[in-house]
Amino acid sequence: MERTLGTQLRHLLDLLDGAVERKYANMGLAYRARYTPVMRCLIAKEPQSLGEVARCAGITQPGATQTVSLMIENDLIETATSLDARQKLLRLTAAGRAMAGELQNAWAATAKAAESLDRELPMPISEILAAAITALEANSFDERIRDAGRKKL
Repeated sequence: MERTLGTQLRHLLDLLDGAVERKYANMGLAYRARYTPVMRCLIAKEPQSLGEVARCAGITQPGATQTVSLMIENDLIETATSLDARQKLLRLTAAGRAMAGELQNAWAATAKAAESLDRELPMPISEILAAAITALEANSFDERIRDAGRKKL
C-alpha cells in the first residue's frame, strides 16, 4: 500500500521527534520537543504575549495556546499581567530558565544531526520544507483541495 503525504509526514516527524525526546530523557529533562519553538522565543525575549510567541515561533495561535498550556502545567513558563492589564504575558519560570543552557546544548546537537541527514539526501530536507511552506502560503492546501475537487467534476 502506498503511503500518503500525511502518513509520510507523520512518520518522519515520529522518527525525528522520538529521537529528540529520547535525548531530553537521557539528559534527565522533563521536556517535550513541541515546546522548543515557544522556549526559543522566550529565551530570546521575555515577556511576550501569546500572539507574539505564536508569530515568533511560526506556529498557529491555537497551537501556541495548546503548547503554552502544557508548558505551564510543567512549570516551564508562567503568565503575568501586562502593565495596562489588557493582556497576559508569558515568561520563563525559574525552572524554565535553569533548563535553558542544557536545552541549548541539546539543540546544537540536534542541529548537527539535521545537517548530517541533509548531507545524505538528494536535496536538503530543510530546503524542501521551506519551499513547501512558501508554496502553501501562496496557495493553501485548502485551495488546492478545492481546485482538485472542481477538476474532478
